Amino acid sequence: MKRIELTPRLRAVADLVPAGARLADVGTDHAYLPAWLLQQGLIARAIVSDLRAGPLSRARETAAACGLEDRMDFRLCDGLSGISPGEADTVVIAGMGGETIAAILAAAPWTRREGVHLVLQPMSTQKELRQWLQESGYRIVLERLAREGETFYNILSVEPGPMPPLTRGELWAGRQDLRDPQTGPYLDQELRRAARIGEGLRRSETRLSRDRLERLELLIRELNEMKKEWEHGHGN
Repeated sequence: MKRIELTPRLRAVADLVPAGARLADVGTDHAYLPAWLLQQGLIARAIVSDLRAGPLSRARETAAACGLEDRMDFRLCDGLSGISPGEADTVVIAGMGGETIAAILAAAPWTRREGVHLVLQPMSTQKELRQWLQESGYRIVLERLAREGETFYNILSVEPGPMPPLTRGELWAGRQDLRDPQTGPYLDQELRRAARIGEGLRRSETRLSRDRLERLELLIRELNEMKKEWEHGHGN
C-alpha cells in the first residue's frame, strides 16, 4: 500500500485542516493532501474535485494505490459548483492564483456560513485575494509560511466574519506570525520585490507612476516596521 509524503507546502496546508473535518479539496490534482490526511486518521472521508478529467484521473490513481477509493468522492466540476452546501465544513483551495480562488468562493456563497473553514494557498495575486476576503465577509484567522528552496508559500486560515482592516503591508505580505523564524527572511524577500518595482517607477516620468511610487514608499515603510517587530521578538 502506497504511503503519501507531503511537500513542505502541502504539509503546511494539512496542518491547518481541523481533525475530523468533512473535507473538500478543490483543484485536487493528484489528491496527495486528502490521501495523507486519510492515512493519518485525521479525517474520515474527502470530496476531491477538479475542473479537468486528467487531474481527477490522477486523483483516482492515488486513491487506488493507497487503498482509499471507498473514502474519496470524485467530482468533475468548476470550483465548488459540484459540491453541495452541507457536504463539507472545510474547503481547501491550494495552488491557484488568488483571483481564481476569490472567483471560486464568490460563486459559492455558502462558504460564508458559520462553521465553514477555508484553507487557501494562493500562488499569485495574494494582495488581491486578501483585499477581496476583507471586503466579502471573510476574516483571515492566521497565516502560515512554508518554504521550498528559495520559494515562500503563504497559507491562509479563513473563516466567515468581519476582519480588522489590513494595513498596506499586511495586504501585501500577510498578517504574519512574528514568532515564526521564516517571517524575517520572507519580509526581506518582499522588501526586495517592492524595491525592484520602485526602481522601475523612478525611471518613469508619468504622473501615474509618481502616484504609485508614493504609495509604494508607504508600503516599504510598513514592511520595514513589520521586519523590526519580528527582529524585536527574536532578540536581534
